[in-house]
Amino acid sequence: TPLAGCRHAGLQTSAGLTEEQKEFQKVAFDFAAKELAPHMAEWDEKEIFPVEAMRKAAQLGFGGIYVKPDVGGSGLSRLDTSIIFEALSTGCASTTAYLSIHNMCAWMIDTFGNEEQRQKFCPSLCSMEKLASYCLTEPGSGSDAASLLTTAKRKGDTYVLNGSKAFISGGGDTDVYVVMCRTGGPGPRGISCVLLEKGTPGLSFGKKEKKVGWNSQPTRAVIFEDCVVPVSNLLGAEGQGFNIAMKGLNGGRINIASCSLGAAHASVLLTQEHLSVRKQFGEPLANNQYLQFKLAEMATRLVAARLMVRNAARALQEGQEDAPVLCSMAKLFATDECFAICNQALQMHGGYGYLKDYAVQQFVRDIRVHQILEGTNEVMRMIVARSLLQE
Repeated sequence: TPLAGCRHAGLQTSAGLTEEQKEFQKVAFDFAAKELAPHMAEWDEKEIFPVEAMRKAAQLGFGGIYVKPDVGGSGLSRLDTSIIFEALSTGCASTTAYLSIHNMCAWMIDTFGNEEQRQKFCPSLCSMEKLASYCLTEPGSGSDAASLLTTAKRKGDTYVLNGSKAFISGGGDTDVYVVMCRTGGPGPRGISCVLLEKGTPGLSFGKKEKKVGWNSQPTRAVIFEDCVVPVSNLLGAEGQGFNIAMKGLNGGRINIASCSLGAAHASVLLTQEHLSVRKQFGEPLANNQYLQFKLAEMATRLVAARLMVRNAARALQEGQEDAPVLCSMAKLFATDECFAICNQALQMHGGYGYLKDYAVQQFVRDIRVHQILEGTNEVMRMIVARSLLQE
């Protein structure tokens, strides 16, 4: 695998990192090369959700990377997390993207849960014995998330949920559902967050969606019909749900951008290899200056995107006031640029790039959706513009 060249000159993935960070980056690169890359095409083609491979990743501490150690997490920083997801996604962006969503859910419970909830849910999520899904989007509320309609009516010491969620990663195959629902009036302040376990009466799932990419993780609608949940499963306070959901997404956006970085990195390495092997007009493509320049631009944009993502990760870790805006900028820039890099890599593979025998087309398909989910890139522009015009 060309990914062995992960410390390749000019693509310095480990520039400026501490020795410890370089160490777990190497562990993640090695895991990607041995446990993910060899199966990436098969998981895509057969739509396999590779739970066992993810549990192996969890044994390395990747199931709750930024969850506190007292409940089984690794207690690492946001930058550490970004480095790990970037390295893992060189082996399979789709599987790593699910892993990042699972980590976000575990972090939400760790951060906003009470002691009882933390002890009940986090250890089995960190080991990935149990898997989590994030349930915000609905058929009628995507970008306008605060208009969600799923209701949770208080009845004694329970909530009764009714409504549905759309496009839920892992839906139907996961065990813990972190659900945003309306306990109060309209708008963001009426939203609360509750934890639902698979097997709860009234909880069901739609058909498995047929997707362009992200095929190593199932996507289904999640449906609540008089679904009864104990009030003790409320995360945080009533009315705090939207805030919790958005705080989760700040990290989620860095994580998904990191997955795009890994896919782009792998695509640059694959292209580099293809250009030196493939001959046309009597010489290797690598001798063609137009293609040399294209490759140089791809590497340059990749390094720029990575710096933005890591800068946002540091800001979020330090609790800087502008961190949400930096996260939005990084998500917008990195997912757009990395998609363009992967797409250009496909072009430079010529007809081979369009074959499923070559990994580059899968990276293109898998990271296309990163420009849509966890806040569309149009919403990222809204967040950035709003902050600029408010000041």
